Amino acid sequence: MKKIKNIGYLLTYLGFAFFIGSVFTGTYQVKPKDFDQWIIDKNIKSNLFIEKTRHDLINRELNSWRLSKIIINNAKASNTQLKNQKKIEWSKIIPLKWSKTSKNYIYPLIRKSATGWFKSHPVLWFFLTFGLSIIGGLLVFIPDYKLLGPAGIKNNGIFQHSATNRGLIGMITALFFIAFYVVLYFFPNYIVNPILAVNGIKQFLNNKEASQWFLYGCMYCAVMSVFAVRMLIKYRHNRYQILRTVVVLFFQITFAFLIPELLEAFNQPWFDFKNAWPLNYSFFFDWSIDGLISSGKFGIFMFVWGIVLTVLIVPIMVYFYGKRWYCSWVCGCGGLAETLGDPYRQLSNKSLFSWKIERWLIHGVLGFAILMTGLTLYLYFLEIPSWKEVAFGISGYDIQNWYGFFIGSVFSGVIGTGFYPILGNRVWCRFGCPLAAYMGWVQRFKSRFRITTNGGQCISCGNCSTYCEQGINVRSYAQKGQNIVRSSCVGCGVCAAVCPRGVLKLENGKDTGASRTEVKDILLGNDIDILTMAKNNPSNE
Repeated sequence: MKKIKNIGYLLTYLGFAFFIGSVFTGTYQVKPKDFDQWIIDKNIKSNLFIEKTRHDLINRELNSWRLSKIIINNAKASNTQLKNQKKIEWSKIIPLKWSKTSKNYIYPLIRKSATGWFKSHPVLWFFLTFGLSIIGGLLVFIPDYKLLGPAGIKNNGIFQHSATNRGLIGMITALFFIAFYVVLYFFPNYIVNPILAVNGIKQFLNNKEASQWFLYGCMYCAVMSVFAVRMLIKYRHNRYQILRTVVVLFFQITFAFLIPELLEAFNQPWFDFKNAWPLNYSFFFDWSIDGLISSGKFGIFMFVWGIVLTVLIVPIMVYFYGKRWYCSWVCGCGGLAETLGDPYRQLSNKSLFSWKIERWLIHGVLGFAILMTGLTLYLYFLEIPSWKEVAFGISGYDIQNWYGFFIGSVFSGVIGTGFYPILGNRVWCRFGCPLAAYMGWVQRFKSRFRITTNGGQCISCGNCSTYCEQGINVRSYAQKGQNIVRSSCVGCGVCAAVCPRGVLKLENGKDTGASRTEVKDILLGNDIDILTMAKNNPSNE
């Protein structure tokens, strides 16, 4: 079994090596018609840039790094010459921003210009990257069914292993995650070859060309599927964890990946039916509303569904089942955290200081989302273009961009997933998700969900607190026999799964008032006078 596991590691590393190596290899050849169309699409008016770039690119074989550098250097030279003129022609200035230039200007041309082996052998290329990684991952995890022994969670050495206790392997893993998200969000021109690996799947689903987001969707589903196998083996003694893992994987593959792609095949807008506002922060943007309404009756249905989901379905479901129905059973962010992030759940900080930061940050993000959406709808209904200045030189479009950059990209992606091996697996869900904050209000003050405790049985082992991914000191509640009613709890149930005494239980009770949080008296051995109890017991007479 160990040999099979080692072979799995080898195949996984090979798949990653091919994936990463392709970033630095491959050739691209810009054709005249593609270049001319690119100039038109990007509304580039600088003749100096057009002629110089045409001369440097057309019919030359270049790698993505060289091609990107030529475009940026020529754009800088053109802008410098234009700005040195007495009368600056601002319409000819090419906007250069590190977070936008590569994805908005360079990527479309490079994507169109891909040539060579990666493009001509899509099936083999998919196998060498995704195929080897998936097969290798399965060979790593499946032998654990035997190697881990009888069913039950094994936590031996988790705080000694370099990968799961912020050691060298953990730091390298974090750097890889962070680098991937930075490239994915801001520099997709460097990952065209990995995108080509999934182009065949994209064409099969809706006959379109794959983008960096489709690559991400494929990776997301593949990673969740492989690590779901790990979860099923690790938690095979717990029916709740098995069912939860299967359901969240189903929602990711079906609702977040397949259905939106098939909608595009039928000329309908890309739409994730489970993604509620404010997590789906762009739902009320002008282009989103116009796109849905202009798509006919089905588009209008999707728009109405999005509103009903946020205003009615989410709070009602939280009232009956707590926020766990979404965060641990439906949400893709939670699904990735529960599968890929499970090895890092013990790294979540349990201090009061982190709890204070959590409350300020997550409610601050929710407030930002509410203000941005309110302004967006105000401008939309008054038919004011989003690019027009609202106040202090700031437009609605600026605020949307700030939210998309700081929250939608950096916080949720680069930090939210990249910091798994450093801060635990629920960084985004705990500190940043505005939908989690919204549901948390309902769960804390008006919900039937709670985690009940039997303090008399607690032996203070600390397993529950250690493995709480949301940073809740579960043991302190259990020792007092107090129900756990916290707005941050996502009801993953792992605290109950790792408890050796069965102290914790996830329940949906009838009471929604003070009885959810009151501390019950705990009967302990030191509090009992056995002689007095024996004298007062009628059965002894």
